[in-house]
Amino acid sequence: MKPEETFDYHVRAVWYAIFRMYNQVGQHYGVTTSMGFVLLNIHSEEGTPATKIAPLMGLETRSLSRMLRSLEDKGLIYRIKDDVDRRSVRIFLTEEGKRKKEVARQTVRQFNEEVQQLIDPADMDAYFRVMNRVSEFINERSLKNNQNKTTNNKKTLKPI
Repeated sequence: MKPEETFDYHVRAVWYAIFRMYNQVGQHYGVTTSMGFVLLNIHSEEGTPATKIAPLMGLETRSLSRMLRSLEDKGLIYRIKDDVDRRSVRIFLTEEGKRKKEVARQTVRQFNEEVQQLIDPADMDAYFRVMNRVSEFINERSLKNNQNKTTNNKKTLKPI
């Protein structure tokens, strides 16, 4: 099977093209695509618990920590520890962070509007159905793999 005949090849190729396009726009504002997506996932007024951001973006905690540090260094976010649970930290946008979030929001919105004008609505519906089904399949597969790991671990454990 040739790479261009695989499902993931096309998803990856299009995502990289979108990523590069967003990076080109972000360059003018001093942010990367990843930074823009983090900003988009922080509630503008109430902030967002740091532990909620990584799952929203499909990021590893380590990657998010570096990203948050970078956003903090750029003056786009700040952190406040929860008064009740001192282990919990909420991430808030600075005024500059809110401006950059709005640029990211407008950029994403404009791109999506342009794509929707380009693609027939029936094709868009089919695309979303396919992508949702693939996502469900991946989740089912992950769940099955995790169950198999648990079962295999139980088989290898010996009573004391």
